[in-house]
Amino acid sequence: MPGDTTVVSFLWLLASVLVVIGMAYWFTRFVAGRGGFGPLQAGGSMKIQGQLALGRDQKLVLVQAGGRWFLLGVTGANISALAEFTEEEAAAWREAPETRSGTGTPGFREALQKMLEQKGRR
Repeated sequence: MPGDTTVVSFLWLLASVLVVIGMAYWFTRFVAGRGGFGPLQAGGSMKIQGQLALGRDQKLVLVQAGGRWFLLGVTGANISALAEFTEEEAAAWREAPETRSGTGTPGFREALQKMLEQKGRR
């Protein structure tokens, strides 16, 4: 009977669609539970240490990824790596401003902290 094959085909189609939807749901739950793909997952190994707004859609971002530090230029269209620092170079930024020998001009960290404090007062 031709009607029986149509019903069977429809049931197979319905079962296939339900299996695909179920697998997609399970997969998204699995990936969301793991925190994504790749070595830099949501485990705290990557941190934004500071950022400085330069314009409407432009800012500098200092990111720590493990023992490496990156200065990134972020715009609305892309992200560019401007510099990479070692842990020792980044440690110089964490020193107290009084212990740093310099010309009296503030370093990036001090300028960033001052800008963030001023922004917080508004």
